[in-house]
Amino acid sequence: QERELTEKEKQIRSDRESMLIVNSWAGQYFSTLLHEHVEGKSVGMRYFAERGLREDIIRKFQLGYSLDQRDALYKTAIKAGYKKEFLEKTGLVIAYDNGNVNDRFRGRVIFPVHTLSGKVVAFGGRVLKKDEKTAKYVNSPESEIYHKSNELYGIYFAKQAIMKQDRCFLVEGYMDVVSLYQHGVDGCVATLGTALTNEQIRLMKRYAPQILITYDGDGAGQRAIARGLDLFEQENVPARVTVVPGGMDPDEYVRAKGGQALSDLGSIDPTTYRLDTLAAKYDLSNAEARAKYAVD
Repeated sequence: QERELTEKEKQIRSDRESMLIVNSWAGQYFSTLLHEHVEGKSVGMRYFAERGLREDIIRKFQLGYSLDQRDALYKTAIKAGYKKEFLEKTGLVIAYDNGNVNDRFRGRVIFPVHTLSGKVVAFGGRVLKKDEKTAKYVNSPESEIYHKSNELYGIYFAKQAIMKQDRCFLVEGYMDVVSLYQHGVDGCVATLGTALTNEQIRLMKRYAPQILITYDGDGAGQRAIARGLDLFEQENVPARVTVVPGGMDPDEYVRAKGGQALSDLGSIDPTTYRLDTLAAKYDLSNAEARAKYAVD
């Protein structure tokens, strides 16, 4: 039965709508800076060009740039009539007790995070300066509109391809998704600066009968694959592993070999992957090593 919302429920709904409006504006702001501002073109666009991205792909994913200034976004947003309250709640700015306000993503290229319906609920920002004290990626904090364990980067752009192809490539990073899409691997999503979650697996399950885990080929990527396979088994969702050779990440591989080459790698089942990974730790030409391998 329909019922009238309480005042608290009305306020929550109003706040959510205001946060979505602010994020939509911010996405357009970041995109405009990337394409039209001298700093955006010379720094942000240069980075994307060096990573091999075409302009049509940059525009499709609504990539952007945040000026390397303390509060450029904040001042522009306030001048445009947006409230400080919602700039804080979305995480676009960080306010301090002394009254200072800093832009969270300053000096970074921007990756908007879209829901299934295409609404912008968060942003990821990659720093371009080489500074060991600065985190490589900064992401929007949890909020009323954004729970990172429930979202997948790229799902808005990939869902039709995933349903058509009956499979989903799961990768680790923003650039992997965008680069693979450009190279024809369009059914691709990524986790959001966090380890894979059960909620994300359930979201993929709605669209794909099979998931291909395609993480980086380095040690960290392999450990993430092992953990991911355990989660897929918990959710009773079929998953296979595409092993990227040479310790490369998917972005590097498709730029070097092309998207078809990634598809041609095929995939292996979890048991084979685990056995192959274990075997790689031993010299199986040695009888003692073979015995330890058998015990493991």
